[in-house]
Amino acid sequence: MNSTPPSLESSVPRRNSKRPKYSRFTQQELPACKPILTPRWVISAFLLVTIVFVPIGLASLFASRDVPKHMKQPIYVYYQLDNFYQNHRRYVKSRSDQQLRSLSHENDTSLCKPEDNANEMSIVPCGLVAWSMFNDTYSFFTNNSQQLPVNKTGIAWKSDRNHKFGKDVFPKNFQNGTLIGGAHLNESIPLSRQEDLIVWMRTAALPTFRKLYGRIEVDLQAGDVINVIMQNNYNTYSFNGKKKLVLSTTSWLGGKNNFIGIAYLAVGGLCFLLAMTFTVIYLVNPRRLGDPSYLSWNRNPGGH
Repeated sequence: MNSTPPSLESSVPRRNSKRPKYSRFTQQELPACKPILTPRWVISAFLLVTIVFVPIGLASLFASRDVPKHMKQPIYVYYQLDNFYQNHRRYVKSRSDQQLRSLSHENDTSLCKPEDNANEMSIVPCGLVAWSMFNDTYSFFTNNSQQLPVNKTGIAWKSDRNHKFGKDVFPKNFQNGTLIGGAHLNESIPLSRQEDLIVWMRTAALPTFRKLYGRIEVDLQAGDVINVIMQNNYNTYSFNGKKKLVLSTTSWLGGKNNFIGIAYLAVGGLCFLLAMTFTVIYLVNPRRLGDPSYLSWNRNPGGH
């Protein structure tokens, strides 16, 4: 029987093993909670979600639909567009964020077609989003012909004003093409202060959306009659759209929004339905629960 001398055995290189180093963390053997979901636990969990979600949904829905008789300032003025798809892929991509942010990228209009240049000069701001900016105007008067001023400062997100629109970028060659899309911009005011544009450039995800037009900073009493003079400039007839004017205040929930309340009620109702279904099944056709001591982690807690 041949045997390898100790000197030769030490000189033979050991074969590297690809087996990972053992630890309880890498082998998922740390202590963990492994509850057994019995029918009673499942039914109780669904009922608990129902008890919590349904009251929150009702409170949210009532708060959203409650119309105050006395509207305290600030009163937010919104314009609403229906059937306008700002989320269309070609429309959303037709803009240059670098051009909006920095003067050094004034000629960066490669993504803005077909509104990239006019008269062989770059358009600032370029793209279909800026070109189609909303341009209706509203004036508000009380019943005694007193005008209600509309504050249009601070209507855009502060992060957009400070970081996405440059203080040294001014409109240039805008709406100078053969086809005029929407509003004109003051070329002496930088884009960071053109808040109507900033609000419009934050595109909506759905075809029906509202955007903030301004704030009325005067209280309105019950029975007040507000007369509105509107310049109907924006063309919605070409795409079968609609325009609406909305005056709104905020509550503890924020602005008027039924979605949160409906969502809570839907989840709470679904959980209640599942709880009742499982209860009927458990009572009509009960199933004997197995012995949990036969589960693998109970039979071999150490994992070895």
